[in-house]
Amino acid sequence: MPALAVVGMQWGDEGKGKITDLFAEKSDYVVRFHGGSNAGHTVEVNGVAFKFHQIPSGILHRRTTAVIANGTVVDAEQLISEMDALEQQGYSTSRLWISDRAQLVMPYHRALDGAEERLRGAGAIGTTKRGIGPCYADKAARNGFRVGELLWDEGRLLEKLKFTVAVKNAYANALSESMQLSAEELLKNMLKWKERLAPHITDTAYMLNAALAKGKNVLFEGAHGILLDIDHGNYPFVTSSNTVPGNIYTGAGINTQQRVKVLGVVKAYATRVGAGPFPTELQDETGQHLAEKGAEFGTTTGRKRRCGWLDLFAVKYCDMLSGTSSIALTKLDVLSGLSSIRVATGYRLKGKLLKHYPHDALLLSECVPVYKEMKGWEEDITGITKYRDLPTNAVRYIEFIEKYLGKPVSVVSTGQSRSSTIVRKGIL
Repeated sequence: MPALAVVGMQWGDEGKGKITDLFAEKSDYVVRFHGGSNAGHTVEVNGVAFKFHQIPSGILHRRTTAVIANGTVVDAEQLISEMDALEQQGYSTSRLWISDRAQLVMPYHRALDGAEERLRGAGAIGTTKRGIGPCYADKAARNGFRVGELLWDEGRLLEKLKFTVAVKNAYANALSESMQLSAEELLKNMLKWKERLAPHITDTAYMLNAALAKGKNVLFEGAHGILLDIDHGNYPFVTSSNTVPGNIYTGAGINTQQRVKVLGVVKAYATRVGAGPFPTELQDETGQHLAEKGAEFGTTTGRKRRCGWLDLFAVKYCDMLSGTSSIALTKLDVLSGLSSIRVATGYRLKGKLLKHYPHDALLLSECVPVYKEMKGWEEDITGITKYRDLPTNAVRYIEFIEKYLGKPVSVVSTGQSRSSTIVRKGIL
């Protein structure tokens, strides 16, 4: 099966970047099919950390073509910055392609994102203020700019910009946001983007369908966790795109005859950035231990992540939506040193044991986790690359996860670097 998807099974920050990088080495294409610069993936190679917000992680492999597909939103300034940084470190961006149908994040999207969050006050969602939501909203309202429109002539672009500026200035004033956009200034920005990005713009749907028809290996990189899906996540504390693997077909423009194998990435504990319900959250010394040892700070925002026990009840829900074939378990090394470990296996709502995961944010905030307690391990497992070398209690932890989910754990991450990984042959 030439198509593989790497998707997050929690609220993001599961370590998808590292797992994507691991499989990108044998992939011909690595594809981002949703999201934008609000997603941050960190990959460490030979002690050097690379932080990606727009470019697919696979760009670090010199034989792999990186694709930003039509379902994404593109912050041109961020993208160009990442391209420049890679080239300065000796990596080529000649294998980077951007869909002409992807949407452009404009400067006013970021301004309006911040204004709307401030207006929400105590009910703020906790967005990254990168303009992602307003950009997707414009896409749905058919008021957005596509990447391909950078190739238009100046007169046509200016005409569309003048209409857009009038609408956005009026909306900003209604939000008490002091923003006075100039169509001419925006045009200057877009012409600058065009000069840098034009050689990379193409119809990526044709590219990917042709690649799959030839049997090429295509890896789809999820940008956000399933619990942040705009339809299936904890609405409204979600991102603005569909994060489930089913969105690969529309977000990358491939046909439904293509079968995509799904590898679900699960962090050995749980984290969440921003607002929203978090049933297993730990606001004690253990939570602090996880945050410090796991270096739990957002790649995109730098915000400290909220930490808690692994929530298998939520992961099982994500598995149902994703159809995973196996699990990649990350950051298992962070649990070393804990005498006991808890895992949520269900919820009680007003004393009643729930059968289904309540994705509604209000109901979820009222849920009390049902825990399974397990013995921890003292041994430092950082850098272990063979499954048989793991401590007995670490193996028991993995086996419990496998039994609960009914899926094998095919990959175990034991550290940040690319080499600190166990790949269990014959399972994946």
